[in-house]
Amino acid sequence: MPTESSTPTALLDDYRLDRVRIDDAYLQNAFANEIRYLKNYKNDRLLAGFRETRGLIPLAEKYPGWETTEIRGHTLGHYLKAAAQAYAVSRDAKLLEQLNQLVDGLEKCRFESGYLSAFPEELFDRVEQRKPAWVPWYTMHKIVAGLTATFEYTDNRLALELASGLGDWIAARTAAWTPEIQAAVLSVEYGGMNDCLYDLYKLTHKSAHLHAAHAFDEVSLFGPVREGKDILTGKHANTTIPKFLGALNRYRTLGESERFYLEAAESFWTMVVEHHSYVTGGNSEWEHFGEPDRLDRERSNFTAETCNTYNMLKLTRELFKLSGDVKYADFYENTFLNAILSSQHPHTGMTMYFQPMATGYFKVYSSPFEHFWCCTGTGMESFTKLNDSLYFRGEDSIVVHQYISSELDAEEFGLKLRQRSALPESDTATFTVSATRPQSGRISLRFRLPEWLAGEAELTLNGERLAVEASDGFASVTRVWTDGDTVELRLPMTLRAVGLPDAPHAVAFKYGPTVLSAGLGREDMTESATGVAVSVPTRSMLVKDFLTVQGSPADWLKSFASHWQQRGDKPEFVLKGTDEDERLVFTPHYKRHGERYGIYWRVVQADSPELQQHILEGKRKSRVEDATIDSLPVGNDQYELEHKIRGDKTFVDVWDGSTTRRAETGGSFGYTFKVKPNEEHVLEVTFFSGHRGDRPITIEADGTIIADGVPPSRIGRGFHTHRYTLSADLIGNRDSLDITFRVSGEETGIFDILRIMSPFDNEPSLRRLEFSTGQLDTPFEPSRMRYTLRIPADTASLSFEAAPARKNGLVYAEGVLIEDALPRTMQLADATTKLRLTSKAEDHETARDYVIHIVKS
Repeated sequence: MPTESSTPTALLDDYRLDRVRIDDAYLQNAFANEIRYLKNYKNDRLLAGFRETRGLIPLAEKYPGWETTEIRGHTLGHYLKAAAQAYAVSRDAKLLEQLNQLVDGLEKCRFESGYLSAFPEELFDRVEQRKPAWVPWYTMHKIVAGLTATFEYTDNRLALELASGLGDWIAARTAAWTPEIQAAVLSVEYGGMNDCLYDLYKLTHKSAHLHAAHAFDEVSLFGPVREGKDILTGKHANTTIPKFLGALNRYRTLGESERFYLEAAESFWTMVVEHHSYVTGGNSEWEHFGEPDRLDRERSNFTAETCNTYNMLKLTRELFKLSGDVKYADFYENTFLNAILSSQHPHTGMTMYFQPMATGYFKVYSSPFEHFWCCTGTGMESFTKLNDSLYFRGEDSIVVHQYISSELDAEEFGLKLRQRSALPESDTATFTVSATRPQSGRISLRFRLPEWLAGEAELTLNGERLAVEASDGFASVTRVWTDGDTVELRLPMTLRAVGLPDAPHAVAFKYGPTVLSAGLGREDMTESATGVAVSVPTRSMLVKDFLTVQGSPADWLKSFASHWQQRGDKPEFVLKGTDEDERLVFTPHYKRHGERYGIYWRVVQADSPELQQHILEGKRKSRVEDATIDSLPVGNDQYELEHKIRGDKTFVDVWDGSTTRRAETGGSFGYTFKVKPNEEHVLEVTFFSGHRGDRPITIEADGTIIADGVPPSRIGRGFHTHRYTLSADLIGNRDSLDITFRVSGEETGIFDILRIMSPFDNEPSLRRLEFSTGQLDTPFEPSRMRYTLRIPADTASLSFEAAPARKNGLVYAEGVLIEDALPRTMQLADATTKLRLTSKAEDHETARDYVIHIVKS
C-alpha cells in the first residue's frame, strides 16, 4: 500500500479559523445564533445514550427525536465538531469547558475494545447480516470526526486517544470482513467513514487505520464515475457525496499514486454540479439523485437536502485548494450564499432539512431540542465555520475567494487585509492593507472574477485606475505592499434568467451572485411530518407558478434585458411584460423567511400547449399530495424505520435509476402505514417491467391477500404504477395497517414511492361560476348545465371564474385547459357568444359540460 511520503502539495493552503474575522453583520448574527445554541446543550443529555450502552446509569434523559432512535449519538459527534470550530473562532472559555467535560464523559463510556457509541454493537451485526438497521456506520463517522476535530482545534489529547481507540475497533471489525460482508456494509449509508479514518490516520500514523479507511472506499462506484458514466440516478445523495470526500482524502493523504481517486472526485463534482443541481447549488429530491438534466420534474417540497449542500461545499473547497480552478470558487460562492446562508433563520438560528424548489412552499426550520435531524447537525457545523473559505494562501499570494466583509491576518507575509463588501447591495469591494512588519518582497493579491460579472471588472490602487490583468479567472495586483494601501474592485452585476436543462423556459432569477425569490404570502403555513419527525411545508391551496407573456417565451427570454426593473438602489426587482408585473417583487432568497415563495417560474404563452400541460401536471401532483395519507420512499432507511420495516432475505438496491426494496426467493418485507378507520383507501405501488421485472409478488394487508401474481403492464420495459383498493371493511376500526410483500419465486421488489391514499373524488360539477358583468337567467346551481347570460350591448369583453368541485379538478374553456384559480377574460365581438365549459372531477376522467349563451341586449 502507498505511504504518505508521496503526499501531494496543495496549490493553496488554509488560513486557520482564528486568522479570519468576519465583519459582515448578517454573518456575525448567524454565528452568534449558533454560539448561543451550542451553549444551551446539556452534556449529560448528550452522554445519556453512551452511558446506557456502557452499562452506566444515565445522569439525565436522552434528548428526544432522532436521539431516541437507532441513530442516537450522531448529534454528539456534530456537536463536538461544531463547538470545536466555534472555539477556534471565538476562544470562548465556556465552550472549551463544555468540550473538555464532554470528552471526559465519553472516556467513562468507552469499552476495552475501544468501542464508543450510544447504541450497542448489535446494529453493526445487523448490517453485516443484511437485516434492517438505521445507518450505524453513519453515526460512527460523526463520532470519529467530532473527536478528531476536537483534538485539532483544542489540542485535547484525550479526544485523540478516544478517536484512536475507535479506529482500532473499526480496523479490527473491517479486517474480519469477507468480500460479501463488505458489499453488504457498503450498500447501507455509512457517511464519510473513509474520509474520517484518513483524517485519523494522518494524526495517528497507524497502518490499521489506513487499511480501515480503505475498506470503506467503494471502488466499484468510483471507477465508472471517473470514466464519466453518470450512474447516480436513484442513489441516495447524502450517502454518495461523502464517499467521494473520502476518495479525495485518500489522494490528499497518499498522493499521486492514488490519482484514480482524485479523478473520480473531480468527475463526480462535475456530474453533480452540471447535471443534478438547482440554481441555489442544492441537489436531490426525496434525498435521491434523479436522472441527469431532469431537474424540472423533480421540483417539490422534498428537494435540496441541506446535508448534501454541506458536503458538496466540503468537496468543492478541497478541490479548489488542489487546483486553484475558479469554477470551484464560483460554485462555492453561489451555494454558500443561496443554500447555506438561506438555511438558517436569522432570529432563531434554527436550520432547514429540505429546501423546496417548487413554487408556493415555505422554509421549515428545526426545533432547538426536539428533532435532531441530520441537517441540524451539519447546520451546527456550517454556521461555526463561516470564515473558513474567505481567503487562501499561495506561495507568494493571498487569494480572495469570497467577497464578504472581513479581516485576514496573513502573518506569514507580515500583512493584514481588511475587506469591505456588501454584495449584492453594492458592486464594489474595498481592501485596505496594513503592514505588520517591513516588506521585503512582492506579494500578489488575487481577486476572483466571478462568473456572474456583467461587463468588465474595474481595479484601482490608492485611487489610481489599474489595468485588470486577468489570468485563470483571477485579477492580480502584485507589489511590495505598504501600510494603508487600498485596492478597490468593482464587479458590475445585472439580473439574469437561469433556466433548467429539461425546461429552459422554467427560470429562476439571479442578481450577481444572489438567487432571488418572490414572496407569495403567509396563508395556511401548515407543516406536516415525513420520515422520522422531519417537518416539511404543505401547499393546500393552488399556487400560480407561471408567467404569461405576449409572444413566445423564447423571444421574451432572449430580450430579457428589457423586461425587468430595479426598485431604487436595493436588490429589489419587478418584471415587465408579464401578467405578474405588479404582483411579484423579487429579492434575495437567503433573506426570505416566514412566507411562501417562488424561485422558479415557468414562462409561457397564453393557452399554449405548454401551459396546458404545465397546469395538468401541477394538478396531478397536487391531487396525489392531497390524497396521500401516508407514504415512504422505498429503500430510504429513515423512512423505512419510521414505518417499522421488517423482513427476511431482503435488501435495498438501485435498478434502472430507481431505488428498490427487494427480497430473494422465499423472502419478504413489510411496513406499517397510517390509515383512517372505516374508510376506503388505495395502495399505490410501483413495479418494473422487463429484465428483472414481471416476477410474481404477493401483497398482503394485515394478512389478507390483496394481490397475487405478476402485476399487469402494457409497457415492454419500464416502471408502471398500480393502485389497489383497500375496502372500508378491510380497514375496519384500525388506524394503522401492515402491508407485506412476499416473494416465492425469483428475486423481485418494488420501487419509488409507496403510498396509502384516499380515492380520488369523482364529482365532476363546477362549484362556482361567476361573471364580471351581466346576469344569469337563473342563479348558478352545480347540477344545472345550461344558462343564458345577458349583458349590456356595448360590452366588448368580460371575465369569468369557474371553479371545479375539488381544487384538483380540471376546467376547460372551449377545449382549452385553464388555470381555474384566476379570472379568465374573453372578447365579445358578436351579439351572441356561446361559451362551453367542461369540468372534470379530481379523478380527471368523470366530466360534465356547461353551456352559457352570452347575449348582448
